[in-house]
Amino acid sequence: MGLGSLFGSLVDAMTSLINWLYGVTATMGVPSYALAIIILTVLIKVVLFPLTQKQMTSMKKMQAIQPKIKEMQEKYKKKDPQKLQQKTMELYKEHNVNPMAGCLPILVQMPILIALFRALSNEKFPFIDPSHAGFFWIEKLTYVDPFYILPVLAAVTTYMQTSLTTSPTDQTQKIMLYTMPLFIGWISTTVPAGLVLYWVMFNTLGYAQQLLVNKQTEQAKEGVAEK
Repeated sequence: MGLGSLFGSLVDAMTSLINWLYGVTATMGVPSYALAIIILTVLIKVVLFPLTQKQMTSMKKMQAIQPKIKEMQEKYKKKDPQKLQQKTMELYKEHNVNPMAGCLPILVQMPILIALFRALSNEKFPFIDPSHAGFFWIEKLTYVDPFYILPVLAAVTTYMQTSLTTSPTDQTQKIMLYTMPLFIGWISTTVPAGLVLYWVMFNTLGYAQQLLVNKQTEQAKEGVAEK
């Protein structure tokens, strides 16, 4: 099976899943494609929970050791780059940090985002009942948000989640903290509103999860300090 056929099957599966979840909302007495996408987001978040939990824990630990990494960079970067690499890896090992932990959840989610984008970009999306395909001010979730409310929320929720793991001592992270939300907000003005709704919900759930991870990390740190 070629890559095109694989993605085609994935898009068909996503379309069927959205329609099935719409059927679930209809059974609940609140038929809504927007609610179907929100339920889809929650389900995906639950499935990815173990991966994102590890990612968020690692990112929080990485934030905590960032001042030490900066200190080592100032000490070894020009004099002994090899020593810097060795010391950095030792620091990661000591604090049980995996700098690559954030990659897997993103890689896993990419096919989901692409499939959802392709499904909702279809002008002939097979809505079971087109009258339930809107979302408040948006006529259809396959259209872009005409008032840019969801894109603004996408940018804000991206900033909120990223801010929880951004180190104030890392200039690159600080730049990304402001540029990434702006980029996401801009992209969100060009894609179907249903995809942006998914992103906003995923960020909101991620923000809540990161708050929990941060709290657990702090409690664990306090427990070690008391011993």
